[in-house]
Amino acid sequence: MDGSKWILGDGMDFGPIQIDHIGIATHSLETGSTFWRLLGLSEGDEDETVLDQGVTTRFFTTDVSKPTDHPPEVELLEPTGEDTPIGAFLKKRGPGIQQLCFRVGDLEGLIEHLVQHGVQMIDRQPRKGSGGKMIAFVHPRSTGGVLVELTQSS
Repeated sequence: MDGSKWILGDGMDFGPIQIDHIGIATHSLETGSTFWRLLGLSEGDEDETVLDQGVTTRFFTTDVSKPTDHPPEVELLEPTGEDTPIGAFLKKRGPGIQQLCFRVGDLEGLIEHLVQHGVQMIDRQPRKGSGGKMIAFVHPRSTGGVLVELTQSS
């Protein structure tokens, strides 16, 4: 196996499965961007506000040398208010890594497979996230304490 596919013992294939991005909660996109700019990551063209999640996002790309690939990214997450999921995260834990996102080939199939194996999902049906991508979250109780986002590869 080359590492880019996840084929289970029962022959199911939900891949390729790759790290899409790491989400970092921040009080301010501008303040939170300073280090990533100094590091030399490539900043996305536009910030995006996702109203139903109460967040404004800014992406930084780790490698733009191969424009056809989708390298892992850093996503900064600024809450639109204190009563949003990111606002609550910041109040409870402060700035830092909020979630790890994996890009998968078959999001609906993987969700169904995970649920059948007792994994607790926050989203049992994919919903629209930033960039118009379909996403679903896995509850941290099922992942050893890490909020995992799954997104459908294009």
